[in-house]
Amino acid sequence: MTQSHMQNILVLDFGSQTTQLIARRVREEQVYCEIHPFNIDIKEIKAMAPRGIILSGGPSSVYDRDAPKISTELFDLGIPVLGICYGMQLTTMLLGGIVEKSDRREYGHARLIIDDPDKIFYGLAEKEVGHQVWMSHGDRVEKLAPGFKIIAHSESCPVAAMAHESRPIYGVQFHPEVAHTEIGMDVLDNFLFRVCSCTPDWNMSSFVSSSIEAIREKVGNGRVICALSGGVDSTVTALLINRAIGSRLTCIFVNNGLLRKNEPEVVLAFLKQFGLNVVFVDAEERFLSKLHGISDPEKKRKIIGQEFIKVFEEEASRIGQVDFLAQGTLYPDVIESVSFKGPSATIKSHHNVGGLPDVMKLELIEPLRELFKDEVRKVAEELGMPHELVNRHPFPGPGLAIRILGEITRERLDILREADALVLEEMKTSNWYWKVWQAFAVLLPIRTVGVMGDERTYDHVVAIRVVDSLDAMTADWSKLPYDLLGRMSNRIINEVKGVNRVCYDISSKPPATIEWE
Repeated sequence: MTQSHMQNILVLDFGSQTTQLIARRVREEQVYCEIHPFNIDIKEIKAMAPRGIILSGGPSSVYDRDAPKISTELFDLGIPVLGICYGMQLTTMLLGGIVEKSDRREYGHARLIIDDPDKIFYGLAEKEVGHQVWMSHGDRVEKLAPGFKIIAHSESCPVAAMAHESRPIYGVQFHPEVAHTEIGMDVLDNFLFRVCSCTPDWNMSSFVSSSIEAIREKVGNGRVICALSGGVDSTVTALLINRAIGSRLTCIFVNNGLLRKNEPEVVLAFLKQFGLNVVFVDAEERFLSKLHGISDPEKKRKIIGQEFIKVFEEEASRIGQVDFLAQGTLYPDVIESVSFKGPSATIKSHHNVGGLPDVMKLELIEPLRELFKDEVRKVAEELGMPHELVNRHPFPGPGLAIRILGEITRERLDILREADALVLEEMKTSNWYWKVWQAFAVLLPIRTVGVMGDERTYDHVVAIRVVDSLDAMTADWSKLPYDLLGRMSNRIINEVKGVNRVCYDISSKPPATIEWE
């Protein structure tokens, strides 16, 4: 659900895996920003009346036959434009310059020499050794388009930044959005505030107000059911809708048999304090029977997503006339699931996105769809949610189904629940739970030989996954103390029947995902 804002920076996505970082950086400066596909109609852009437009990077070369293109009319709107990497090269080509394959590719750190402290480099002192920036390109601008000038270069890139002499059109070959570019925020700030004349007026308080207004407008006199898991995403979604339409919201909490130990009891106790109208549905048998014999992770996700919708539609029919289904879908869910904002690669389907049937009787409401996790937590604080719930670790909609590799059985669910509960208990006892992004156990589809009580065992293997992250788009494995890892391992092996080996996952994202399936 798109919000309306007085100010809006528009990011056109050409398939870069860091496009979402551009939006994050803009929002961190309290300026509202939306990402749209590169091929959005020019009439829609005019209707949005953005203060500025940022053209993202992308994996293509501008001279490729199927390279994504935009209309040159974009540059005639009088709206400031900043092209990043591919965006700069595309600007050059479309306006009459030449882009060719570079004889020396540039990936990683580079030193940027500022030739002209133009507006986007305002306040940046020229250094003899240059400024550290992050490059990622195999092509380069060989000839500027008419009216442009070079404002920065690097050792391997004669045109590392450019500016039009009379129009507010800029291009940078480096990536200002990544942390490795030491002047990145300076460049973006200068574009936002000096070129686009934005003011920093977007925050979580304004998001709450505009969301409530947008929900009221969309729902009208209709009724909404909300898929409530008890996590921060779905709870924030429910609270926003509850503030917008009150008693016309019914929350449905489904026990799909794939929840953590004591999860139904814990969740219902949490939700009671918020005064929400919650219907509890025990569908454990239903979900597990549908998953019987299924090992493929994508099939698991599809089955769970489709079954959820069926449950919600059935409950809606009991409630009476219901028009909308609300979900706590976040931007990382969307960007990993559906390649709709540009030609970026689909990584996996998400239960809130890729798992929905093609024809659904209920219309979706997803007020958090454009937010990152840390932004949602700020909204939760704005709504007065308690610290423990605000900072609760993410738990996927498919639940333990994607933390059990292979077939789902009751025995394997019981083993994983016990192991996972011990991991979380030790994380909280040691206070490490509040220092990391996510911690959980995974049950592997293998057995190993062990010795317990002088007897040979042939039992299951549990992997522990603990990661540090800001928004789940990237993550690194957490460097937990050895004694904490030792306690987790000892307790799982000693207290969980059927496990004789514990491993620690030290994979980062990318290349691995946070969840195992």
